[in-house]
Amino acid sequence: MHERQHPLAGRRVRLPDGLLLSEGDASPVNRDYYIEDWWDRVAGESWRDARGNPAVLQYAARVAANRLPSNDDVVYGKVGALGYLLHVTEVEG
Repeated sequence: MHERQHPLAGRRVRLPDGLLLSEGDASPVNRDYYIEDWWDRVAGESWRDARGNPAVLQYAARVAANRLPSNDDVVYGKVGALGYLLHVTEVEG
């Protein structure tokens, strides 16, 4: 568990062009991502332990498909009203 808030928590960042958040992602350019905080601080558990959460399921598929690190350096945030998990390596600060 992360003891401190993510440095960009509460801020909007621009997602890298071409980053697909889910299968069939229709808008892979010019998106703002509002970072709430580290996933483990938001949910109280590792993303690997979460069950049935749509954002976690999408992220798990992206980890496998894109060979993302499977550690807990994962933030939770939103694009519009939809929540997504991103590995910190995917977030442009």
